[in-house]
Amino acid sequence: MCGRYASSRAPSDLVAEFEIEAGNVRESVEELGENYNVAPTNQVIAVVERKNREQPDTTVRKLTTVKWGLVPSWAKDTSIGSRLINARMETVAEKPAFKKAFATRRCILPADGYYEWYTAEEKVNGKPVKQPYFIHPPDGSVLSMAGLYEIWRDKSVEDPDRDDAWLWTCTVLTTSSTDDLGRIHDRMPLLVERERYDAWLDPLSSDPDDLLELLVPAAPGRLEAYAVSKAVSSVKNNGPHLLDPLPPDGESPPDSPTTLF
Repeated sequence: MCGRYASSRAPSDLVAEFEIEAGNVRESVEELGENYNVAPTNQVIAVVERKNREQPDTTVRKLTTVKWGLVPSWAKDTSIGSRLINARMETVAEKPAFKKAFATRRCILPADGYYEWYTAEEKVNGKPVKQPYFIHPPDGSVLSMAGLYEIWRDKSVEDPDRDDAWLWTCTVLTTSSTDDLGRIHDRMPLLVERERYDAWLDPLSSDPDDLLELLVPAAPGRLEAYAVSKAVSSVKNNGPHLLDPLPPDGESPPDSPTTLF
């Protein structure tokens, strides 16, 4: 799964990366700021492409904020969102919670990298020790995670023109981990490569088979992982220090959860 990530890039960098025209960045994006410990229910930055109301055959790409934890449009309340932070690639085109969004409301969730926890055989007070890792592109490029978004109508707000009448939420698509990362966790986020941004975001495209072909696990060497402080395990902790690698243990074996690889 993907349950925590880091997002620290300036909106101007994301505008350039995703070719977003001036004026298509919501004010909430500028207000969000850096977050080195993004957790479910947080507001996160998303790249979306919407049909142009004035010219229905064209689209507009925007940088906006959404809440992490997808709430389907048919949900009676928002509590379901806490259980829908990830969508499995294997079933996303079929599950009722994701099917409609997969067909028409796809997004990209930009990140510096994501965190995953390795469960060691060692135990403390009877509980397995979990060592967090930061997994990221070694060249410092944007990690473009494939996502879906939904728009939920809050019927307690009578005026549909009010901003709080609509709740925008998202989920991260996941797949089986590649061999080099599978020893940390068996699931990982799906990535959208730069040459496939347009096709993935296009709301006018809805063929499930075509869409699934756009998504690929990270190629070998595309991502690297290193152990970080357990401070990231608490959502109360934040800051760039969470990305600092732990000093390698010279006596540890190559597959040790505290060894860089």
